[in-house]
Amino acid sequence: MKKTLVILASALAMSGAFAQTAAPASAAAPAPASGAAHYEQRVEQRITYLHTQLKITPQQEPQWKAFADVMRTNGETMAGLYEQRMADKDQSALDDMKQYSAIATAHADGTKKLLDAFEPLYTSFSPDQKKLADTTFRHPSRAEGHHKHSGKGKKKAAPADETVKP
Repeated sequence: MKKTLVILASALAMSGAFAQTAAPASAAAPAPASGAAHYEQRVEQRITYLHTQLKITPQQEPQWKAFADVMRTNGETMAGLYEQRMADKDQSALDDMKQYSAIATAHADGTKKLLDAFEPLYTSFSPDQKKLADTTFRHPSRAEGHHKHSGKGKKKAAPADETVKP
């Protein structure tokens, strides 16, 4: 049970930045980092990837900066909560659930902040950029009408440059 919660907490921590993507296959893989440095590195990779993928123009940089700053703050928050969770190996089940609740709440709050920062950026997009964003942020299972959480019946994932896991 605890292993499942740790995996779920890790998934929440990784998705705390909303626009989670796999790096393009052509990107060089940096040396693995651990803890908060790992999350910071992942967020920066996503920011760089999305900036390129969405073809952010110089005129859109102020909106982009606000969006990227929220991604960074969310990543820092989730990394801190995840590290707290991992640091206490002998916590009670009640404390474990309280930490999980704090992670879920921070994730929801962070997603709202990210939405608030993304809306003016999306509004500034050209029609072509909106299409790129719509494709980039689409979750493959939602696009196919599947909402399965188990490994059964999973479809092959779309290429990394076409999907983002919210």
